[in-house]
Amino acid sequence: MSHAWMPTSPCGPACLTGDEPAVGALRAGLRVAGAVAVLLLCVLAVPVLPLVGSDRFARFVFRSLLRAFGVRLEVTGAAALRAARGRGALVATNHISWLDIAAVNAVRPMKALAKLDIKAWPVLGRVVAAAGTVFLDRESLRALPATMARLSDVLRSGAHVYACPEGTTWCGQGGGRFRHAVFQAAIDGGVPVRPIALRFRMADGRETTAPAFIGDETIVDSVRRVARLRGLVLEVHVLDELAPGRAGTRRELAALTEAAINSALGRATTPVRKRIPAQQRRTTTRRPSLPQLRQGA
Repeated sequence: MSHAWMPTSPCGPACLTGDEPAVGALRAGLRVAGAVAVLLLCVLAVPVLPLVGSDRFARFVFRSLLRAFGVRLEVTGAAALRAARGRGALVATNHISWLDIAAVNAVRPMKALAKLDIKAWPVLGRVVAAAGTVFLDRESLRALPATMARLSDVLRSGAHVYACPEGTTWCGQGGGRFRHAVFQAAIDGGVPVRPIALRFRMADGRETTAPAFIGDETIVDSVRRVARLRGLVLEVHVLDELAPGRAGTRRELAALTEAAINSALGRATTPVRKRIPAQQRRTTTRRPSLPQLRQGA
């Protein structure tokens, strides 16, 4: 059952550019078959992951998945993300497509905060669950505090966790406001936030909204559209960390993260304003008394 706070996006079919170069039906079918083969390999390999190295195998799987769909990955700042070993961090990105999580994990495998619906997806749902995903039931506000407490524990244990604070997908030409709750988990866990900006474009440099998973379409519809694209490029911009204590509240931390991503993507953003405690506001706005004015004169 949905509620008034359910994240929504105005993006729909009208947002799709629709003039991208395309491959033939046969090649598109082979891409989908290749992607399914990669996911099946991942499912079969779950029992032996401790032997082959889970991070190395996960990176191989996600890179292979992107290659299967003909997606070229361009990453800036990857070294900083890979170097942060032994301590937790909340990794926050703008959310456009189901390809987002594949791109981030192709750079550095990590756990994720994902909507509960994904757990029921064929093949992919099992893969995501096996990766230690923290699932969020977006339709239940009552479940939110327990989920955030669980996320805080995972972050505190030293894990990197990928999250999409917008709460739903947008077409990429614009974005939604970042929800605050997930940032409370970073504050409670005492870990930094690592913003990552994602952008899709074609090989000729023009931006595209075709990979967006928006409106009422099914995951199958979105996969078919992506499989037909020729020359799709996914840019991953790893930005500077926001250290613990950089913001006093989850609202400020969400605004700082959103501003960093918008800046990297060349979007306008609302200036980040720190909330001033009530006592401090009274102190700073108090007018001088008449004797004080006379004394100053």
